[in-house]
Amino acid sequence: MGTPDFAVPALKALHQSEHKILLVVTQPDRRKGRGRKLAAPPVKSAALEMGYDVLQPESIKTDEFNASIASLTPDLLVVIAFGQVIPKAVLQTPARGAINLHASLLPQYRGPAPIQWAIIKGEKKTGVTTMLIDEGLDTGDMLLAKKVEISDTETSGTLHDRLAEVGASLVVETLDKLADGSLTPVPQDEELSSYAPLLKKQDGRIDWSRPAREIESFIRGVNPWPGAFTFCDDRRLKIYAAKFLDMETAAEPGTVLVGFPCELRVATGQGVLVLEEIQGASGKCLLTKDFLCGCHIAPGTKLG
Repeated sequence: MGTPDFAVPALKALHQSEHKILLVVTQPDRRKGRGRKLAAPPVKSAALEMGYDVLQPESIKTDEFNASIASLTPDLLVVIAFGQVIPKAVLQTPARGAINLHASLLPQYRGPAPIQWAIIKGEKKTGVTTMLIDEGLDTGDMLLAKKVEISDTETSGTLHDRLAEVGASLVVETLDKLADGSLTPVPQDEELSSYAPLLKKQDGRIDWSRPAREIESFIRGVNPWPGAFTFCDDRRLKIYAAKFLDMETAAEPGTVLVGFPCELRVATGQGVLVLEEIQGASGKCLLTKDFLCGCHIAPGTKLG
């Protein structure tokens, strides 16, 4: 059971393993883009290419869906970013229950946006965890985990792709060890738990009162979604990349500094942030020096 791109590498890895996939369950096709055309979830497209039957229920909280699963007499349910809470009746149907792949080192960053928040919070490492699914939100006993280093230039987009690949091999390893009985589930330590809430579009707005180092991590963490942005008068500027400088300034946070004609250095609550890649009204992401050729921002301008 899975829906987005993150689940596709695991599906492919299971397809190439000795484990038998009986059915792929994913979300219904949804309308996307400006044309609002109906689009299949990535997992559906991948599953059909591999020749699997695909089920796309609007709700999995029905007797009909549970009967569909029960008729297959599965040993195990594998869930990766499915997009709906799995009801107890479904979890109890497989002989050996259900496992989930989560994109963090549990119990840290439970919830729907662990990849973004790990970068936003300035973590130097994260990872993936397989766990038994219970009725809580990412609270089940842990099975296996794999650590991944977070680089200083990592975005949530690049980290997403790396964790998906690492997670794919971890899922297969988890199933192998469950099959031979060599795994011992480990309860999560509630005192170490944290939550990674879903990010909305408006959450990408930059708070210039924060330290430059934190804003730089924030910009990487929300790239590509929801995307960091600020306003210059009534113009919305999307910021794709920046670097922080440990230099002092008396200017108010959000102020464009004087003396750097080919750069945009902005005062923050602590230190200075150099904006490196910007998207304006043209819709193109440009290096700052190229952006400034067509969009002048005077020193002293206040961003907000």
